[in-house]
Amino acid sequence: MQAKKRYLILFSAGACLILLFCFGGIQVPLSRRGPSRRDDSSLSGYHPGVGWRRFQGYLQSFSTLEKDRSDDLNEHISPRQKRDTNSFLYTGKRCRMESCFDFALCEKNGFKVYVYPQQKGEKISESYQNILTSIEGSRFYTSDPGQGCLFVLSLDTLDRDQLSPQYVHNLKAKIQSLPLWNEGKNHIIFNLYSGTWPDYTEDLGFDIGFAMLAKASISTENIRPKFDVSIPLFSKDHPRTGGERGYLRHNTIPPYRKYMLVFKGKRYLTGIGSDTRNALYHVHNSQDVVLLTTCKHGKDWQKHKDARCDRDNAEYDKYDYREMLYNSTFCLVPRGRRLGSFRFLEALQAACVPVMLSNGWELPFSEIIDWNTAAVIGDERLLLQIPSTVRSIHQDRILSLRQQTQLLWEAYFNSVEKIVLTTLEIIQDRVLEHTSRSSLMWNSLPGGLFTLPQYSTHLGDFPFFYAKLGIKSYPRFTAIIHVVTPLVSLSQPVMKLLVAVAKSQYCAQVIVLWNCDKPAPAKHRWPTTSVPFIVMEGESKVISSRFLPYDAIPTDAVLSLDEDTVLSTTEVDFAFTVWQSFPERIVGYPARSHFWDSSKERWGYTSKWTNDYSMVLTGAAIYHKYYHYLYTTYLPASLRTMVDQMSNCEDILMNFLVSSVTKLPPIKVTQKKQYKETMMGQSSRASRWADPDHFAQRQTCMNKFANWFGTMPLVHSQMRLDPVLFKDQVSILRKKYREIERL
Repeated sequence: MQAKKRYLILFSAGACLILLFCFGGIQVPLSRRGPSRRDDSSLSGYHPGVGWRRFQGYLQSFSTLEKDRSDDLNEHISPRQKRDTNSFLYTGKRCRMESCFDFALCEKNGFKVYVYPQQKGEKISESYQNILTSIEGSRFYTSDPGQGCLFVLSLDTLDRDQLSPQYVHNLKAKIQSLPLWNEGKNHIIFNLYSGTWPDYTEDLGFDIGFAMLAKASISTENIRPKFDVSIPLFSKDHPRTGGERGYLRHNTIPPYRKYMLVFKGKRYLTGIGSDTRNALYHVHNSQDVVLLTTCKHGKDWQKHKDARCDRDNAEYDKYDYREMLYNSTFCLVPRGRRLGSFRFLEALQAACVPVMLSNGWELPFSEIIDWNTAAVIGDERLLLQIPSTVRSIHQDRILSLRQQTQLLWEAYFNSVEKIVLTTLEIIQDRVLEHTSRSSLMWNSLPGGLFTLPQYSTHLGDFPFFYAKLGIKSYPRFTAIIHVVTPLVSLSQPVMKLLVAVAKSQYCAQVIVLWNCDKPAPAKHRWPTTSVPFIVMEGESKVISSRFLPYDAIPTDAVLSLDEDTVLSTTEVDFAFTVWQSFPERIVGYPARSHFWDSSKERWGYTSKWTNDYSMVLTGAAIYHKYYHYLYTTYLPASLRTMVDQMSNCEDILMNFLVSSVTKLPPIKVTQKKQYKETMMGQSSRASRWADPDHFAQRQTCMNKFANWFGTMPLVHSQMRLDPVLFKDQVSILRKKYREIERL
């Protein structure tokens, strides 16, 4: 009995010891080595975050957690894995907008971007200068750091390959000395090349802290979601503004080309990125699948060449790259030394559907772009299946993919400016999340850069989405009559115009924009109308005030009129009926055209009667009111100021803007031959048509505008829309718009 009691006591004591050990009551040293950093956390006096007090608020515990976690992982990985891990180990590796971005800086002045002034003696590459110039020319730019929401370094961070001549030394110390750096908070760093031979890691050579990265060739593993931005790899020759149009000029049915799948590029014999390109010869058939590589690159390529090099080089020289590119349905985009490749943008421009072979690459702007609608995402491990995969894609799908490559190329990638602006717009959508764009806005014409959510987040408020949504615009218009001369007689053209417009069955309201220096007449001096009539004083009496986004405009459609325009009610009705079928375009009467003057190497402007036109003047035109908002907010103040100083060219600038958005010409309706002669016969200040300086100014405007847009956005057209039965040999009583023929 005593023995049983002793065993029971021993068993109870053992059980208690085990429980104490399991619940941490007893600490047993498991190693003779000193305590690790993680073990230190259990020692007395240890408090998380003590070593990180230079950071504020919630960033303290976050930074410590990241450091502890990395130290713990490093105990169990190989030296190479440790090196690869540490190569991208920044202070804010786990940053998100909520934890590493100060939204308070954006509350007062909105989303403004400040660029640091360039430091003396610091060299900047042409590509980085183009990025800075694009930001400084955008509506986001501010020269006041106190207004800055986002900050951009003037130090060139694009090329962080230590073997590159563009590499900036001592960048860490230079950045740390910047007074506004603040551990990188609210900063964005642009980078195209990182790492160097042989591993080409994503290390930039300095700690970016809490700054955002706009980086090419960034991996899905290292990108910080909704914080960093993946940008495309572009060459130093990529244009700053404008850029090439997409190659797809018309849709061919079926959408097949000479080649099914092509590639032409370097083959790496050793090192990272060599596996996929070394295996391409397995699927090359010299017929419709042409995959060409060469090992003839670098100074000592012959030292490393293998048995296939000579044969590959000979085959490589037989084909012209541009001819292949523009005559292939699919273009292979395998990774190079880094994940990104120049082939990506080249394929998009050529309307050659990219076939991606770069496992782990976060595709450019993938946060907003649905790449499944414009590319084929392949797997490097399944290279041999690529030919059969692309052959199985139906021709309808191919056509859709090709069309989407053109949309994305022209909307976001064909210039440095668009790449930069897309990056900034993405960040602005994060900052102003309540007014961010939808996926449809980003992935449909005209693209996110021209669909400003500050105007509206409702798709039905934009003319571009009516067809997709299956809706029509509000069936009324608001007439805005621009007046610049005093009212001295009731027989002036503006009085007749007001009455004719107000009689239209589609007119909801008439606004007289009074931009005259003399006071507006009393209400009783204006004719009585059956629709609401408002006289508004023009802001600062400048000509651009006619395109301000007035809250007093209740309709989608705006009928813009000069005070000396002569239109009948029937003409107004017909023009509005046409506009309802083309709500994204300018529809109207007076047409003008542009041409290239090869003798003077400049753009010219003409009002001659010809067989085509590219502009419809806003002296008698209908368009969507959204263009008022774009004119005021999207265009730079410098262009609007130039227009206001000359009191000229505002109509040309509006045509430039709308054609740049739609990539389409305006629409001219039934010819009104007396339009120009009538205007020239008036004595008002608006009758500038007889002034010889008027056309000279407009020539200057054409070239100034083309320079800012980086290209000539105007599109010629030979189409004029007339009413059905117009001038047909039938009874006039059968014609709906019979009054037009009697003009």
